[in-house]
Amino acid sequence: MSVDVIGEIWTELKRYINVVDRADAAESIVSVLIDHDIDADEIRTWFKGDSDIKTALSDYLASDSESDEYEEEEEEYEEESDEEDWD
Repeated sequence: MSVDVIGEIWTELKRYINVVDRADAAESIVSVLIDHDIDADEIRTWFKGDSDIKTALSDYLASDSESDEYEEEEEEYEEESDEEDWD
């Protein structure tokens, strides 16, 4: 399914979602798109006028970046521990 079809579905269904629940729904849409290898830039392009999707995408990218930083720190710690074991 292409991003444009999902965009149309989101636009149609969004009006039936309570305002307080839209952020969670947008996060779900972004997660599904990312899980199906849709690039963040493509999501931005198709949903450029939708503040809920833009916020959800920004949050997703921020949490993904934090996760990458944590993994890098963990790898550095493991490398340091391995080097100490050899001394």
